[in-house]
Amino acid sequence: MQGVTGSGKTEVYLQAVSQIVKSGKSALIMVPEISLTPQTVQRFKSRFAELPSSVAVLHSLLSDGERFDEWHAIRSGKARIVIGPRSAVFAPLQNLGLVIVDEEHDASYKQESSPRYHGRDLAVLRAHLENCAVLLGSATPSLESIHNALIGKYSLVKLTERADGQKLPLIRILDMKTEGKNKSGPNVISERLRMSIDRRLDKGEQVILLLNRRGFARSIQCPDCGHVVTCLHCSLPLTYHRTEDRLMCHLCGFKALPPRSCPECRSANILLQGYGTQKVEEILRRTFPAARITRVDADVARRKNAVRTILNQFRAHKIDILLGTQMIAKGLDFPNVTLVGVLNADLGLHIPDPRAGERTFQLLTQVAGRAGRGDLSGEVIIQTFTPQSPSLQYARHHDTDGFAAQELEMRRTFDLPPFTHIAVLTIRSQHESMAEFATQTLAARLRGMLPPPATMTDPMPAPIPRAHGQFRFQITVKGPSARILSRTLRKLVQEAGLGEDLTAVIDVDAMSFM
Repeated sequence: MQGVTGSGKTEVYLQAVSQIVKSGKSALIMVPEISLTPQTVQRFKSRFAELPSSVAVLHSLLSDGERFDEWHAIRSGKARIVIGPRSAVFAPLQNLGLVIVDEEHDASYKQESSPRYHGRDLAVLRAHLENCAVLLGSATPSLESIHNALIGKYSLVKLTERADGQKLPLIRILDMKTEGKNKSGPNVISERLRMSIDRRLDKGEQVILLLNRRGFARSIQCPDCGHVVTCLHCSLPLTYHRTEDRLMCHLCGFKALPPRSCPECRSANILLQGYGTQKVEEILRRTFPAARITRVDADVARRKNAVRTILNQFRAHKIDILLGTQMIAKGLDFPNVTLVGVLNADLGLHIPDPRAGERTFQLLTQVAGRAGRGDLSGEVIIQTFTPQSPSLQYARHHDTDGFAAQELEMRRTFDLPPFTHIAVLTIRSQHESMAEFATQTLAARLRGMLPPPATMTDPMPAPIPRAHGQFRFQITVKGPSARILSRTLRKLVQEAGLGEDLTAVIDVDAMSFM
């Protein structure tokens, strides 16, 4: 089901589940983020309060006791409606009648550690095995699902208008190359966005600001010698978090005290580079001193029930400006939000990933949909240095079909998913030379094992060459059959007999190439 933001997809879910439960069957509702779970649970519990069966919730933030209680209620049949993120697909529901995957496009449905499964695809498989209906819903469906609809594998239903008849928000794209010409420092909040926020606050309306990077500063760099303070275990700069006064690695979690001087040349002129949600929060408090401002990101979400509390306060109009990462970009319904600002739309665009454009389009379209969901019209301002990007231009016009058509044509030309399957073989070791040699040896063997028309790349360092203290090299394989790719790579690794100092990771239908 492809429905524009605010088109009433949740109401469709509720009515469908109602019919299933009345027929004596059970239903599974999957959501991509734990932050969306409380809102979804509240709606379902409210709708089905009079039914004898209860609504169970499964997610990783439950305590062991809470998880036991929910699991037992599901298995005993007391709870016939289950809501949760990707792991909820394993819930022991009996007599399953319907599986719903909300925001089916979301990358968080892919498990990036072993076992590497995709929650959406596994939900489709479970529905097939249990002979029940499956409903995939999104305002911005994945290209895989759109392709499946085009070839007749899926049935496509569209909701093209908002349920209340309200127009979709007006989206403006600001070229920050022009906006920032007269600024001496980083132009975090453009003058146009600042004025728009002022107008909305004066009217008592609410604002959502998106910046998909947490922390205070992206990195610490010495202007004299150019040295960047990096993680001891990963090939990534450390991000400065002011609230903890620590440098943190967002990959492995390593923490360190910020240096007083450059570790390389001992210069005292060490500088903070870039900005994250913590720095923006500080700027907002200076710029809008009377506004009630709250930040939501992974640092805040670590505290139990913190996100739920913040979203409830925002819904009760106790917060004027909600600043956050992609956690606040989808599925949330706040009728008083009339302005959404995207502070840096380029963050996910220029990375070595064939899905970068698709993800950027989805994120922008989803966060834009948070504006104007009530009686008031909405406005969206997107700050970018690449305004000509198709991802931004199609998002500006809410044109999912147009974006999908041009992106699918590009994917077909370059033989990328959904027209092929991609598997990534990663070799890891604490010794760089050992990992490189093993990858080259495996690549030489793999060339003689791959059945045509499958192809492979030369072995190369991963985009992040070192992570968690291990050096990483990759081989990328493409072919028409995921099963053949999986069997070939598994056989290759098993026959190679890698030593204890080497680890091989096979990721079929990879969603991340970093």
